Amino acid sequence: MKIAFLGPRGSFSHHVAQAAFPSQDLVPYQNITEVMKAYEAREVDYSVVPVENSIEGSVHETLDYLFHQADIQAVAEIVQPIKQQLLVTDLEKPIEKIFSHPQAIAQGKKYIRQHYPQAAIEVTASTAYAARFVAEHPEKNFAAIAPRTAAAEYGLKVAASDIQEMEENYTRFWILGHEVPELELAKTGDKQTLALTLPDNLPGALYKALSTFAWRGIDLTKIESRPLKTALGEYFFIIDIDNEQKKLADFAYQELTSLGITYKIFGSYSVFLIQDK
Repeated sequence: MKIAFLGPRGSFSHHVAQAAFPSQDLVPYQNITEVMKAYEAREVDYSVVPVENSIEGSVHETLDYLFHQADIQAVAEIVQPIKQQLLVTDLEKPIEKIFSHPQAIAQGKKYIRQHYPQAAIEVTASTAYAARFVAEHPEKNFAAIAPRTAAAEYGLKVAASDIQEMEENYTRFWILGHEVPELELAKTGDKQTLALTLPDNLPGALYKALSTFAWRGIDLTKIESRPLKTALGEYFFIIDIDNEQKKLADFAYQELTSLGITYKIFGSYSVFLIQDK
């Protein structure tokens, strides 16, 4: 069985794919859209894509492609704690330049300023690429900010652990596929994600849409607007709901249809948490 993920190896996406499918063939792709297209083209059996980070917000490339272009279902969600490490080839060498993705650099900026104020900072496309680049230049006084899995992947040493400023940093990943995989991870709940498109001639359309869930006691865990890409000021709305009461949700969808509100379900799935040590 083949699993697509956002590469290169050693990234958080790679770690999530490993945790979900530890004995399967993991195939890296260069960007999120290619990861999803790989499943559509039946090159792989599942695709693993990031959906939302607790600090940076939603991953628009994922959500927009699923809404505008794809008919793929999320069959599971995995929540990955985001912890950044300072990686080097030699613990004895001074650090003169630090490489990483802009988000990781921002998360570790306080630590870098305190411990390596003279080090130059260079931006890379991903944390995993930064780790690979440092590993390929052992003669240089380079370091990378990257996940611990990147250290194992590229033979680097951890010069400093968990240098991110915010402890409560998590990323949601979806497993896209045709059936629910068996995961040996801690389950934390059940959710459903859908996108609503509101009619132009319905006053209070968003209020009425949300009330179909509210009066049934269905908990909404997220709501976000995204441009419809049809005209300025036109949006669709992404909603996450607690899916413990599936029959009530079905009745809510019937009411949405009667109101002329269209919806697209991105998936009904269980949520799992990776418990990194």
